[in-house]
Amino acid sequence: MSGYAGRSKKSISPLPAKSWSVASGRGRRRAPARFPNQPRPTAFSMKWLALDIGGANIKAADGEQFAVSQPFPMWEDSRHLVDVLRTLIALVPRATHIAATMTGELADCFSTKAQGVEFILNALNVAADGRHTRVYLTNGRLVSLQAALRQPLLASASNWHALASFAGRYVADGSGLVMDVGSTTCDLIPLVDGQPVTIGKTDTNRMINGELIYTGVQRTPVCAITQLVPWRGRKCPLAHEVFATMWDVYLTLDALPEDPSRKDTADRRPATKEFAHDRLARAICADREVFTDADARAIAEALADAQIKKIASIITQLVARLQQPPHTVVISGQGEFLARAVLERAKIKTSIVSLTRELGPELSSCGPAHALAVLAKEGPK
Repeated sequence: MSGYAGRSKKSISPLPAKSWSVASGRGRRRAPARFPNQPRPTAFSMKWLALDIGGANIKAADGEQFAVSQPFPMWEDSRHLVDVLRTLIALVPRATHIAATMTGELADCFSTKAQGVEFILNALNVAADGRHTRVYLTNGRLVSLQAALRQPLLASASNWHALASFAGRYVADGSGLVMDVGSTTCDLIPLVDGQPVTIGKTDTNRMINGELIYTGVQRTPVCAITQLVPWRGRKCPLAHEVFATMWDVYLTLDALPEDPSRKDTADRRPATKEFAHDRLARAICADREVFTDADARAIAEALADAQIKKIASIITQLVARLQQPPHTVVISGQGEFLARAVLERAKIKTSIVSLTRELGPELSSCGPAHALAVLAKEGPK
């Protein structure tokens, strides 16, 4: 989850001395943490808070009506992770139990995924301040911090499995598919009788098998989508530089709302249509003096179409290998609009369950965190 987004620094106080840290993932490593024995949960007064600790955003949800997403560039601000986790936990003061999933271990401030998992688990242990804490693995188990530390690659990139396990309740029988489109990636997770049945379990194997597409509606650079865009009757190559992202495309097309408070954009200026126009202009080495609103819209439409075409091609191949075509597709994430366009382009005739409609936009955009909180409250089945 490395990249450009969120390059602005936050004024957060330094971590307490007891916290564990990695300096750019390349310095001397401390011995693995030995977590204290934590109290066993009781049947009463249990309040779970789930954390989805990503490389660009951290999301929290309580499995009820609360959900929040906090931009957090792990590769740049990892030393502040404990502070940010504590802040999110404090938003739900009644939470006595913490469940966590993660993808932030892929950030390039860590030399290996195992090192990233260890760093995140140590930060989580400090931030939890003695609360009963569990970590979700890609085999569907919730385990202690100690157990997760012993099997870091099962704790790595586990949020998709939590979401799919939750979404399976909407496809209890037969063949289904979960399609989660977020800021950075698109997950395609086959279901059978409500259970995820992916070929791959790691990000690499999931990408090979078309179950993870590293493209999303915000952080993906436009030059990763296509080579050429229309420019006044001709085709213009895109500069191979992170001048603009798909966030600018969907701001221009009014598919995503403006948010002047967000500056984790390609040029660190606000996420508004005005500045998206400038960023798209720069993608073809132009500027606002020669780049009109019509130019911006034409390029944005071409880029959106190219992204739809790319995902539709992969989902068509995935569906073709299933024993039965999905009779229901569960869509979620802030890119549900893109998921619908892809299903239409791929001519997949199916029933669609929208988690935005079922849960609301806030919970859907924090889908894995909400899913994990619900699964933790329900306990093992």
